[in-house]
Amino acid sequence: MPTDVVMPQMGESIAEGTIVRWIKKVGDAVDRDEPLFEISTDKVDAEIPSPAAGVVSEIRAREGDTVPVNSVVAVIGAAGEVRTASPPPPAPAPKASPPKAAQEVTAATGPHAESADALRERSSPLVRKIAKDHNVDISRIHGSGIAGRVTKDDILGFIGQEGREGQEGSAFATQSNAAPAEQAARVPVKPAAGDRVRGAGAPGDEIVKMSVMRKRIAEHMIVSRRTSAHVHSVFEVNFARVAQIREAKKAEFERAGVKLTYLSFIVKAAVDALRAVPVVNASVDGDTVIYHKDVNVGIAVALDWGLIVPVIKNADERNLIGISRALSDVAGRARSKQLKPDEVSGGTFTITNPGVFGALFGMPIINQPQVAILGVGNVEKRPVVIDEAIAIRPMGYLTLGYDHRIIDGAVADEFMAHVKRSLENWDPAQV
Repeated sequence: MPTDVVMPQMGESIAEGTIVRWIKKVGDAVDRDEPLFEISTDKVDAEIPSPAAGVVSEIRAREGDTVPVNSVVAVIGAAGEVRTASPPPPAPAPKASPPKAAQEVTAATGPHAESADALRERSSPLVRKIAKDHNVDISRIHGSGIAGRVTKDDILGFIGQEGREGQEGSAFATQSNAAPAEQAARVPVKPAAGDRVRGAGAPGDEIVKMSVMRKRIAEHMIVSRRTSAHVHSVFEVNFARVAQIREAKKAEFERAGVKLTYLSFIVKAAVDALRAVPVVNASVDGDTVIYHKDVNVGIAVALDWGLIVPVIKNADERNLIGISRALSDVAGRARSKQLKPDEVSGGTFTITNPGVFGALFGMPIINQPQVAILGVGNVEKRPVVIDEAIAIRPMGYLTLGYDHRIIDGAVADEFMAHVKRSLENWDPAQV
């Protein structure tokens, strides 16, 4: 009996997935649980295993297609049963659309008007949240997804268009009230014939379409900037105490199969600070603030193809060796695309480590709907003044990016002072 392969639901709030790559082709033999294709969703990139052993007899979705969960994307035939199967059909040619006025009349008077609106509103929680945050009626947006479904691209484009219209209106008003000389100075100049238009490639340039993950990162970052009132606070930390303990305990940790890094100490210090200053361990839902009981720390992991944030759940229940193990585990499985959906969701606070590449510090963007993110700078030996004398110490900068709608500067600095104090006066009993 042939076995249908469906798009899995990779998390409770996930309604669709994008097929990034087919690992097997039509006619290839495949074992049960052997990777069959790779998908990308709002939450995670993952390799999807085959539900049965046999031969790939049919592939119904192309690479790059975004399809709803539970849709059949391929068929596995019985072993030895190889039937001719054609590759996925090419994308259908776009149909001519009726004039906009005719579309509006049809939408308003057609017998299926109500169901069309319902289909548009059958969108992901992220789309609905963006709509709620920006007071947008989803039914106003023409969805480009399956059955008229409104996608993130649709709503971000709609919000961006409204914003541009508002900016153009403001600019016009400013110019009309300006002095004649100022108006003349603001008249746009047409580029000369030899000028290159921005966005056009020059001969020899490589033009590459954004990957699915890259597009999702861009969308989330734009939404975060539009949503949160970002403020950053930078603290300098003396890591001499941590360096001593790390050197003394490094071999012991390695015998247990764990690397003891500066990041391990920083995560532990941040977790303790979240318990001491619980306002930072929160998220926003519309005009409601949720103060979380659990401390679930997301760790940004840089990949060759983008960035992903696996979550260490109940991090406050782990000691230093437990945190070190979790860091190594999630980073390794993130790079091998072996993370599960629930391992990239539910975070209450995020830590990102640009210092691993040598950055002194960064100004990270908040991971929505959280209200804060900690950026870790490079730890390096620098001359510092200690007890009226110049000394060489391992120093590093930590940056807290926080949402000023929820967190005041005094609270942010209280949190950072707690982290700094823990790191500079580390108790060996915590190791």
